[in-house]
Order: sequence, then C-alpha cells, then structure tokens
Amino acid sequence: MTTLPQNLLPDHASVADDGSLVIGGVRVADLAAEFGTPLFIYDEQHLRSRCREAVEAFGHQSAVYATKAFLCRAMAELAYSEGMMLDVASGGELYIALSAGVP
Repeated sequence: MTTLPQNLLPDHASVADDGSLVIGGVRVADLAAEFGTPLFIYDEQHLRSRCREAVEAFGHQSAVYATKAFLCRAMAELAYSEGMMLDVASGGELYIALSAGVP
C-alpha cells in the first residue's frame, strides 16, 4: 500500500492500525459501505479552520469562497458563518447562496 503524506489529508484524518483511512473519527470504508461510491467526504472542522484562516489573513470583505469549487446550501452556510463572502457567477449559484441566508 502507498503511504499518503499526512499534509495532504484533512486536519482530523488519520490512518488506523489496519491501514484504514479515518476522517473525523469515521472509517472511510464504512462511509463507502453505507453510502456507496464514488463518495465525497468533507471534514467540517477542517473546512471551518481553513475559512477562519482566510478571514484572519485577508479580512471579512476580502476572504471570498469560490462557489465554483463546490456549492450546496450547507457549504454556503458554513463559509458565510465563518465570515467569508461568496463569489457567485450564475443565477443558480445566487439562488443557493440566498436560500442559505447569504445576503
């Protein structure tokens, strides 16, 4: 098995003794078994930490989440609640942002 550099993983990820990848305390294999694959896994604590870092570095008006990277209501709410603005470029992106309470 190839060793994955820890700096490529979310903050709350680890490799269990049996070699299983664990994110946020949950084995990725268990998530795949429950939800199927392909599967996107987001670590909320990691995302919140990165948002806070951006806001601290650039300020509230300059820290902007690029919704083209990934957008759903939960992500819009998360980024905005951590002080980020959202960059939207389409009516659909605007609709999601507004429905998430982002002005």
